[in-house]
Amino acid sequence: MFVSLIFILLVSFAGSLMESASIQMAKNYRRADMNRAIESVFAEYQKELLEEYDIFALDGSYETGSYAEGNLKDRLEYYGAANMEHQIKRIQFLTDRDCQAFWQQAAWYMEQRYGLDIVKDWTGMTSVWGQQEDQAKEYQTEEKEMEQNLENLLEANEGELPAEENPIAHVGQLQSSPILNLVMPKDVAVSEKRVDPGGLLEHRERNSGYGDFSDVAEESGTLSTLLFGEYLLEHFSLFTDEEKTGALDYELEYILEGKPSDRENLEGVVKKLMLIRFVPNYAYIQTDAAMKAEAEAMALTLCSLLAVPAITEAAAQVILLAWAYGETVMDLRSLLAGSRVPLVKTKDSWQLSLSSLLKLGTEEDLSDGKDTEGGLPYREYLRMLLFLKPQGEMALRTLGMIEQNLRKEEGLTWFRADLCISRVEFRSQVSLRRGIRYDFSTYFGYQ
Repeated sequence: MFVSLIFILLVSFAGSLMESASIQMAKNYRRADMNRAIESVFAEYQKELLEEYDIFALDGSYETGSYAEGNLKDRLEYYGAANMEHQIKRIQFLTDRDCQAFWQQAAWYMEQRYGLDIVKDWTGMTSVWGQQEDQAKEYQTEEKEMEQNLENLLEANEGELPAEENPIAHVGQLQSSPILNLVMPKDVAVSEKRVDPGGLLEHRERNSGYGDFSDVAEESGTLSTLLFGEYLLEHFSLFTDEEKTGALDYELEYILEGKPSDRENLEGVVKKLMLIRFVPNYAYIQTDAAMKAEAEAMALTLCSLLAVPAITEAAAQVILLAWAYGETVMDLRSLLAGSRVPLVKTKDSWQLSLSSLLKLGTEEDLSDGKDTEGGLPYREYLRMLLFLKPQGEMALRTLGMIEQNLRKEEGLTWFRADLCISRVEFRSQVSLRRGIRYDFSTYFGYQ
């Protein structure tokens, strides 16, 4: 009897092991079916997006321009994950969370293709770029205060400066005129291309996903920001490029400014570069004793009838500001003409004399600016602006530019970046046998 009981127990134990192994095998098969199916679904990535912009994404609309979750479930069943109940637990589109998935893919692509060496020369410059932006804002305030101080002194003494041979008045007129008229190279026309603002990704209502992917997504930092900037410089055109075939000619300028026309975007970028270039120009002129003496001599001539030292001193400072502005105009002409401008000015790299400042913008003004060896071209200055731009805003405009180009150049009129899936996690339920139900999750994401 005792032996029989032991035998029964052993048989029962062996049977339970076999049943458990059988159930586990069934679970593994269903998991394998789901893994194979989801990989097959995401192998249907949007081909033109990859070929033109090196970005993986699954078109959730399947070329209809309209997203439905049922499309994904139908494709899973087609690829072998049938006889299951599928629910999307979380999903992320390229435009979600400040375009996080798109940003990371672009930075990863640049790192894998070129390595971090591509940005190592710029990592030490990022703090300088930020300081220049802050200083530009400070100088703007300082400039207004100096001009107001001069105006108050003249009003208090019931005087005014002569209009002739007056660089302050002349630069004031230049500042009120369209900036592109001052800085565009001769015989170069501004592109008049524009797009429908209502159709831009940035301005329309966008589809969005749900769920948190912080467990699989990396935080962006200085390196990824620099890498993303390199991605933009490699994939999009700018003013000084010869070949331009997109919906807009100045694609990088659009990414920076977000206006519907090339003219508006170029004007916005030029104004930003004016501020950035004004900082080192004004900083240098304050250290050059000969230039300061020349400005003081001109101020003394302009204020000779007033005989008020405070006015002469204030006028000299405003003349220096006007001179630095004129030099900045020359810098922008050099950059737009394809020449190089140094980050920091010296006596040798300074372009504009005080006497030439009075001719700036007139028929006698014939200079397109000079090329300075060791300086940076327009492209490198845009790299600086791209780094300083907020991540989400810049990435969203980039996807908007991609949308416009794929529609125009590839004929993908249905393409929408906010319907392109980057990551998804499914929760699946399946009946095994004898009422046993298996519940499991499957994640897939383009990295």
